[in-house]
Amino acid sequence: MIILSYILLGSVVGFLAGLLGIGGGLVIVPVLTFMFAAQGIPHEHLLHLALGTSLASIVFTSFSSIRSHHKRGAVIWPVVIKITPGIIIGTFFGAWIAAHLSTNFLKIFFTLFLFYVGIQMLLGIKPKPSREVPGSAGISGAGAVIGIFSSLVGIGGGTLSVTFLTWCNVTMHKAIGTSAAIGFPIAVTGAAGYAFNGFSVQGLPSDAFGYIHLTALGGIAAASILTAPLGARFAHSLPVDKLKKIFASLLLILAIRMAWSLF
Repeated sequence: MIILSYILLGSVVGFLAGLLGIGGGLVIVPVLTFMFAAQGIPHEHLLHLALGTSLASIVFTSFSSIRSHHKRGAVIWPVVIKITPGIIIGTFFGAWIAAHLSTNFLKIFFTLFLFYVGIQMLLGIKPKPSREVPGSAGISGAGAVIGIFSSLVGIGGGTLSVTFLTWCNVTMHKAIGTSAAIGFPIAVTGAAGYAFNGFSVQGLPSDAFGYIHLTALGGIAAASILTAPLGARFAHSLPVDKLKKIFASLLLILAIRMAWSLF
């Protein structure tokens, strides 16, 4: 039943990854936190394990999503190349910071982040028409910020990078496709950081590789690889703005549930 739950979770996040250019971490992290708690994993390891597993699964999800969006010409590769160095530095640094923070602090941080992103999506704030993607220095700096925050909350950066790119007046479909590509280096670097920082930690499950839960990773990755292309296909045929509002509502529900768990 637990493995089936991982597969179901992977199916959902894979579809969302292709649809909205996100890695799915915003859904994976809170759901895995509840699932790991139900399995009796020690409280102090819950969120670290959920964050690391989330990033590891996004490696597979984003790769599948990238292929689908690239076929439709929706990935702006020069932006991906310029932003990647900052992404890598910021993500690994963020994983190191997270490994030294308590579970409750990370829960509060993640809950606030969910509320922020959910409200922002619902408001649908429009950028100034004159704004453009910055030069190499500016985009690398943006990458570092996206990398740090993505690693801290266990996401592939899609929510932040889609927001950043649309803020720079990149069209929604290209922002989603490019975001999927940006999520790959974030996921690889973040997963490596969580695995490394969890090697010496005592009390983790027997099937954990550092802060990566291998059983959960297998179920999520296997399903998400199959459903990400389906989500990408829908992204290019459906009104994404309306779907983003539905997704924003989901984020707020998860945020409320996560906040409730703090008490």
